[in-house]
Order: sequence, then C-alpha cells, then structure tokens
Amino acid sequence: MKLLIDIVHPANVHYFRNFILRMQESGNTVLITARKKDIAHQLLAAYNLPYHDMGRSWNGPAGKMFYILWAFLLILRHAVRFRPDVYISFGSSYVAFVAFLFRKPHIVFDDTEIASLNRKLYLPFSTIVLTPSCFNVDFGRKQKRFEGFMELCYLHPNQFQPDPGIVNKYGFPEKFIIIRFVSWEAFHDQGHQGLNYDSKKRFIQELSRFGRVYITSEAKLPEEFEPYQIKIRPEHIHDLMRFALMYVGESPTMTTEAALLGTPAICISSWACDCGNLKELRKYDIAYCYPPSRSGDALRHAIELLEREHLKEEWEKKRMRLLADKIDVTRFMIELVQPYQAASVR
Repeated sequence: MKLLIDIVHPANVHYFRNFILRMQESGNTVLITARKKDIAHQLLAAYNLPYHDMGRSWNGPAGKMFYILWAFLLILRHAVRFRPDVYISFGSSYVAFVAFLFRKPHIVFDDTEIASLNRKLYLPFSTIVLTPSCFNVDFGRKQKRFEGFMELCYLHPNQFQPDPGIVNKYGFPEKFIIIRFVSWEAFHDQGHQGLNYDSKKRFIQELSRFGRVYITSEAKLPEEFEPYQIKIRPEHIHDLMRFALMYVGESPTMTTEAALLGTPAICISSWACDCGNLKELRKYDIAYCYPPSRSGDALRHAIELLEREHLKEEWEKKRMRLLADKIDVTRFMIELVQPYQAASVR
C-alpha cells in the first residue's frame, strides 16, 4: 500500500512518526510532504524520515489562502507521480482536495475546535475524521472518536520511555521549569493572545525561585529573556519535560504533553480553555487553563503547586489513572488503515 502523509506543523511529526515506521516495517511505502513550519523539517531529519519540502506559508489571511492553492498544486504533482492509495493528514485541506480529485480516501485527524474555517475546507472532501472522544465538535457520520489524545501517538508508554540521561547531557539542574511562548501566527490563533510582556517577565521571576527556568519560544525572544532560552535538540524536549518540576505556557499541545508525562501543567490562552483536551485533563486534576485576564491567578496557582512536597510523585499517580483510561493511538491508527491495506493488494 502507498500512503501520502502531510506534515503541516512540528507536532504532526510526532503524531505520525511511529505510525510511519510501523507501516514501512510491514512493507508499505510512505511519501511524506512537509510544510516548513518552525522545527518541522529539523524533527523529520532527526528521526531520519525523508520528506518533500512544501515551502513556507505566507503571512496574513490572503497569504494563507494563496498558500493553500500553491500546496494543492504541489500535492497534485506528487499524487500523479506517486499514486497513493490513501492520504493522511492533520487537517490538510489541500490534501483533501487532491484525494477527492483522485477518488482516494483521505483520513484526517483533528483536535483543534477553534480551527473552524480550515475544517470547512477539508471536511466535504475527506473520508473519515478522527478526533479524541473529548472533542467538542460533532461532524456526524464521517467522524470517528477515539479514547485518547493525539499526543498519545508518541507519549503512550508503548511508544516512549523517557531517558533521564538527557537531563545530564545538557547539564540541567535537579529542579527546573519549562515555559513555552507561541507566535500567535497560526490561522486559528488570529485574534487571540496569551501572556503580555509584563506577565511573562513576572512568571520568569517568580518561578525562578523554585528552579532554573528554561524558555522555548516560536517567536524571537526579547533580549532580556534570551538567557533563559532552552538550547537543546528538538527531539529531546519530551525527555526533559518528563523530569521538569512544572510546565507553564501558551501552547495547549505542550500542556497536554506535560500532563501525559506526569508534569504539572498550566496553560494561559484566550481560546484553549474551551478545547476538549484541556477540559478532559482538568477532570483528572492534572492540567489547568487560565485566560490571559487571569494570569495572576495562574501564577498564584503555579506557586501553590510548587510549594507542595512530593509534587511529582502526586502527579505520577494522576498520570497513571489517566493512562489507564486511554488507548495507544498509534496502534489504533495501524488497525484503522488495515482494511485499506487489504484492498490495495486485491
């Protein structure tokens, strides 16, 4: 079977990398196309996954719409040459268009409720939409829910065992905290916000009392924050997050990752508090979300948690309860495509 898998965001590399390897091991051929977004290409290279460069999306609504047209033409060219049996993506509208054009199945994943415009583009042309069970939007007959999170594609214990040696490799202290800032340039982030400059500064100062603060950021950091910037290979971030005292940031994806790794996580975002993932994590009392207007409450909550004794041990127990209720999503993906694999050899 031939699979075309499109990567639009660095997180997608993690979603699909284990699936790609398993499919290749079982004799299938996979073609990867990848947008030049943040560290996506670096991650693909780090995991030794050859890819075709889809270029970089242009800024602004008009630029992003032109990019969709450009990307459609690129995918169309690959489709003519490679002739995929199945197309797979995380919300790629242009992949959906090409799959529909060739009357081939497009399996699409989605866990971002706020990305409604993109959904209107891909949904009519897709075969099946896979979402976490906690996803807040109902797509009707095309939708298939699974009891998990996209982050369990790569953070389920069957797929990932953190390496404590990575902490020593980079000379991290015993107690450290990871902070994440996003660029707010994604299409679904338009009109939304996280922490302002003063709030970021306050978080850094206050959390530094409990451990060394390391910042990972999509956008260029102000000069004052540069000494805190994390300098690691991007594929090692999850090993470090597992052993961090806490994660605080504007990314709901990294908030979910931290929680699944047993690290207390607090997200500050004007939209993420309504997403199904974070609502589900809140039920397990393992991750929390605050709007920017309540950043002071978020900071006080972070301090209260850091002042607890045996915080990580407490979170490990919560993590185990959470994992007991969820599935290995990579295994689910493999089982999902098996009928298409059988059909392709008839």
